[in-house]
Amino acid sequence: MYSHMMIGSNDLARSKTFYDAIFTAIGGKPGITDEKGRLVYMHGGSVLLITKPINSEPATHGNGATIGLAMDGPEQADAWHKAGVAAGGTAIEDPPGVRESGMGKLYLAYLRDPDGNKLCALHRMAKAA
Repeated sequence: MYSHMMIGSNDLARSKTFYDAIFTAIGGKPGITDEKGRLVYMHGGSVLLITKPINSEPATHGNGATIGLAMDGPEQADAWHKAGVAAGGTAIEDPPGVRESGMGKLYLAYLRDPDGNKLCALHRMAKAA
């Protein structure tokens, strides 16, 4: 549905520490820095970029925005969440776990990155036979 997502950061070194931790916790690789100084993370066919805003204004998070990251299972979501908290993220909402929704059972874990961006680890639980 989308080709990539880009978010702003006020401290790219701090962001690299955080995002390296959450992506390596789920089998990804540490980010690379491109020729424009942006952090680039590629995993599972998707791309996430982190940059200082080009208008030189402070980076702010989107109120109401959430970046959802697909997980292979609850264990992967838990590892992602634990790594994120240990690397400077903030656990938010309910603790990681199964939630009932109109889309079935979902295993969800939520964090805010050090710049306040809201992230969600999501695993769609198998339907009962």
